[in-house]
Amino acid sequence: MSLFWFIIRFLAVTVGFAALHYYLWWRLFRDTTERGSLWRPVGAVVLGVLAGFGLLARFFTPSDAPLAFQSAVGWPGLIWFGLFLYLFGLLIVGEAVRWLLVRRSRRGLSEGEAAVDRADGFYVHLRELAARLRLLPRLKAPPVEPEPVPETVHTRRRLMSRAIGVGAAATAVATVGHGLYEGYRTPPLKPVTVSLAKLDRRFDGYRIAVVGDTHFSAIRGRGYCERVVDQINRADADLIAFVGDLASNEADQVRDATDPLARLRARDGAYFVAGNAEHYVGADEWYDRVAELGMIGLPNTRVELAAFDLAGINDLIVEERGFSGETGPDFEAALGDRDPDRPVVFLAHQPNAIERAVDYGVDLQLSGHTHGGQMWPVHYASLIRSGQLTGLERHGDAQVYVTNGAGTNGPPIRVGADADITVLTLRSPH
Repeated sequence: MSLFWFIIRFLAVTVGFAALHYYLWWRLFRDTTERGSLWRPVGAVVLGVLAGFGLLARFFTPSDAPLAFQSAVGWPGLIWFGLFLYLFGLLIVGEAVRWLLVRRSRRGLSEGEAAVDRADGFYVHLRELAARLRLLPRLKAPPVEPEPVPETVHTRRRLMSRAIGVGAAATAVATVGHGLYEGYRTPPLKPVTVSLAKLDRRFDGYRIAVVGDTHFSAIRGRGYCERVVDQINRADADLIAFVGDLASNEADQVRDATDPLARLRARDGAYFVAGNAEHYVGADEWYDRVAELGMIGLPNTRVELAAFDLAGINDLIVEERGFSGETGPDFEAALGDRDPDRPVVFLAHQPNAIERAVDYGVDLQLSGHTHGGQMWPVHYASLIRSGQLTGLERHGDAQVYVTNGAGTNGPPIRVGADADITVLTLRSPH
């Protein structure tokens, strides 16, 4: 049954992706060139190859396939996917620009020219195609020979299409180029100060390095992990908190890539809770793996440190998707039956875990998951889904800090949501 639904999903995605790429070809190559131009078949081949890489990356990065294959299709496929999203969005905006320009330029045309100008070739073609596929009723009236179209109309429309297409392509490429730089540069250390009412003044200035969403994978491997580890160690933190989505692949697949995590240094140690990515591939195996690397997992449990209690839960995704074989979040096990006079710092991958954690007297929750939106304008969808996008906010008596994360998921691109490794300094009001 799972194979059946995989095939159905693959076919549905393929058909949809092909239709969207056909729109790109029409606007970028058909509308901008003359009939018989070599650019039309060249554009179809280029877009077809890129669409193929995009589909392969969608279904095989990450997957059980060899890492070399995942890397070979992931790099071009995921980068193209990001570029495609911006290019398609800009061309859709261009439809409104096109309509305004056509409406403005229609003044002064003859009645026949204006009628031709109103009939946009793309939409006329879609109607004819739908009729052939019997999606629309065929007209029974005898065909009428169209009047010759003045060349000035074709020339004006082609120039307008070239201007919109070049503008959209240049903007998309520049945006993605910047996004790739932001997505792969070493995440900077981001200082944040948080006051905890119950924190003893002896621990004023306690520093926590908050790291989330590194997503180590076939396209984000050992070299990137080494840079992240070096940056974390530069923070000279008292404690390191990994708040989920450490990697996108199974633990054994990216063993070599994650070996540098054994070099992490903090006086009170490095702690980890699973995110949705770990539960997709096996959270228990990842808890075993981080233990090998000298980190301490907190699956629905807590430890008592000198300064505060540190608690963690498995990710909410297990409850949301009903994963079999995965242990979901247990707030009672992690936060129940504790000394309410001691402050508690709570690690939960998704920010909206605070909706239940606040009932247990949590002082500070550390989360990730949102990537800060990662690619504008995805920010708005992430905010609706998670309730909090980034930074520090108060929820009743509790505070929630959400890091933008150190890596990326899907396209390795960040636009308007810079990566970070947060260095959280705790302050005592006493």
